[in-house]
Amino acid sequence: QVQLVESGGGLVQAGGSLRLSCAASGGTFSRYAMGWFRQAPGKEREFEFVGFISKSGGFTSYGDSVKGRFTISRDNAKNTVSLQMISLKPEDTAVYYCAAQKNFGLAYRREEYDYWGQGTQVTVSS
Repeated sequence: QVQLVESGGGLVQAGGSLRLSCAASGGTFSRYAMGWFRQAPGKEREFEFVGFISKSGGFTSYGDSVKGRFTISRDNAKNTVSLQMISLKPEDTAVYYCAAQKNFGLAYRREEYDYWGQGTQVTVSS
């Protein structure tokens, strides 16, 4: 059983930056590929894929809306995965979740992830 805890959310002006972190415990972190998803206000049934990082960290993939602005990294020695966000836009406002899975390679869908954090709120003001 893997527990995930996100941190680093907050309020930022458009054009600003934030770095989210996700700390994992309860499992062998390097056995899990990690994903970031977000849920925008008013879209509680929609989990938008933000990005993916492979177990080793050697491969990443991003959703079209964040490509070129967001970067995912991981530190397997510290059991953490991070999401660096730059050039933030008001439409990036959402609750951001990290998620873990070990059964798939590149995974875009919420259903492919087994473990989820509680989420961290990111609000971008215009």
